[in-house]
Amino acid sequence: MPYNRRSKNVTQGVARSPNRSMYYAIGYEKEDFDNPMIGVANGHSTITPCNAGLQRLADAAVEAIKANRANPQTFGTPTISDGMAMGTEGMKYSLVSREVIADCIETAVQGQWMDGVVVIGGCDKNMPGAMISLARMNVPGIFVYGGTIKPGKWKGKDLTIVSAFEAVGEFTAGRMSQEDFDGIERNACPSTGSCGGMYTANTMSSSFEALGMSLMYSSTMANPDQEKVDSAAESARVLIEAVKKDIKPRDIITRKSIENAVALIMATGGSTNAVLHYLAIAHAAEIEWSIDDFERVRQRVPVICNLKPSGQYVATDLHAAGGIPQVLKILLDAGLLHGDCLTITGRTLAEELTDVPHAPRADQQVIFPIEKALYDQGHLAILKGNLAPDGAVAKITGLKNPVITGPARVFDDEQSALAAILADKIKPGDVMVLRYLGPKGGPGMPEMLAPTSAIIGKGLGESVGLITDGRFSGGTWGMVVGHVAPEAFVGGGIALVQEGDSITIDAHRLLLQLNISDDEFARRKAAWRQPAPRYTRGVLAKFAALALPADRGAVTG
Repeated sequence: MPYNRRSKNVTQGVARSPNRSMYYAIGYEKEDFDNPMIGVANGHSTITPCNAGLQRLADAAVEAIKANRANPQTFGTPTISDGMAMGTEGMKYSLVSREVIADCIETAVQGQWMDGVVVIGGCDKNMPGAMISLARMNVPGIFVYGGTIKPGKWKGKDLTIVSAFEAVGEFTAGRMSQEDFDGIERNACPSTGSCGGMYTANTMSSSFEALGMSLMYSSTMANPDQEKVDSAAESARVLIEAVKKDIKPRDIITRKSIENAVALIMATGGSTNAVLHYLAIAHAAEIEWSIDDFERVRQRVPVICNLKPSGQYVATDLHAAGGIPQVLKILLDAGLLHGDCLTITGRTLAEELTDVPHAPRADQQVIFPIEKALYDQGHLAILKGNLAPDGAVAKITGLKNPVITGPARVFDDEQSALAAILADKIKPGDVMVLRYLGPKGGPGMPEMLAPTSAIIGKGLGESVGLITDGRFSGGTWGMVVGHVAPEAFVGGGIALVQEGDSITIDAHRLLLQLNISDDEFARRKAAWRQPAPRYTRGVLAKFAALALPADRGAVTG
């Protein structure tokens, strides 16, 4: 007999309709109509190393589904390579792709009335796109991360993709030889897999372990390794059991489990993009969760992992040190997690962590106990002020003093800002303002890795501030504040800044302030006029028309 309502509708409906012939055409036998139909949403793509190694994971999932008396139905999802698009007009499609991925999965699963879905993804927007769709549909699902890349090597130093971006600034500043520049460029990405630091891909995939929607240890495995293939097969088997037990995403994704995920993000020093994506996931799951909740969690959860970009190690090092379960066990023991949250296995989070050691191994320097935390509080601070009354996100780890007041250097696009940095027109004490780059103004809220990496490469990471209504790569660090809301395109305070104005960034006081009088602020506000949209048709125009503000996840539906 069919396992649940969805299977019953599919199998009984197909059994009495001409559509059954079409199933026979794709290999069904009569007995298959009594078994669940499991989708495999495959993000394989040769466009990026993040996704180029996914096909064998999808193949393993398909074989596991067949071996467990279910019917696999594979379909594709698109991806955009953030690293390749960075600094170009193509970067505007990155956040848009999150929505496209979610819509693709929903369309295929709901259109064919599948009983469950294994989603396999690699690059940054694959993870939130998958979780948005799963939360929205509430069909049994599991996420399979494609796995991390292995670290590159050059002259004995570990490399990531961010090493290449920072090398541009160092080379133009005369601080790096041609030999080293070429060596870093050619060796930064040695294998398939997603960017190796605790950047956005590894941040989101790691958080899904804490959320309960991925298997333990799965998020820090390297893509080329056999254990990643085995984990994909096991994920498919677990998903079929979840279908039998009728465990749905909204049984797992709750306010408490999102709090667990955010606690993990704080503890590991994860990406600023996680703020945007978890606002969107909560919206899809119809869970009350605001930007202020991130600040609430930050103030009670310390950073206990020494991971790039502000630390020393990469995801493969974290895996060898005990992986995300070791971090979660430390947080659980400290009373910083809700151990009673359900996971995709049908067990609680606490039950999943039963056999994990209480303390990290002494022979590693990646994961630290609570009493030896690298920072007493989390690193993703929510700043507010007249420049961001609805909030902005600052990553404050790796800085000696996250406070600056200085003259504004104003840019209405990324390219002119990057050119100014490379031409040595930005000086210590300056506060760069990159605007009209928000969800509607960009459109698509592009990431600013090229300018921020150039600042680091020029040796200005501690002395130059940068604020934007766009986003940052997970590889960004420094005196940077993103997701400024309201954005410039809708007349937010960031649109009113003039060259030379005094701006204060103060992470201690959670303040982002334009230092002018209220009367002058009001005068500028009254004189402001909205510019014409940069796109009037196509997917970017659709996104600009539909996207909610950054403080609500920039989600479209």
